[in-house]
Amino acid sequence: MIGNSLNLKDKIQYSAEGILSSVLWKDNICQYTLFCLAEGTDISEHTSSRNATVQVLEGQGILTLNGEDIRLEPGIFVLMVANAPHALKAESNLAFLLTLSLPES
Repeated sequence: MIGNSLNLKDKIQYSAEGILSSVLWKDNICQYTLFCLAEGTDISEHTSSRNATVQVLEGQGILTLNGEDIRLEPGIFVLMVANAPHALKAESNLAFLLTLSLPES
């Protein structure tokens, strides 16, 4: 990263299968990670102890959040509160920015 900016499109890269992720920046409160999932990649249901947002940059997929399917495509922004069960399937190569933050105490 140069200064305080970077072009996320320049950072997107996919493996033949699976997930490539890169932590772009983190501190004690937030973490920003670029996720690049190859077409057909599944992330099984799990939870996080932190609040999260997903901002889709390219590709398509399905995020199942609290049992509800959300279509992922460029421009979609999803808020997930801490401990919400979620899973993901990449229907095509899928890139998104995941931001984790501490829940309110």
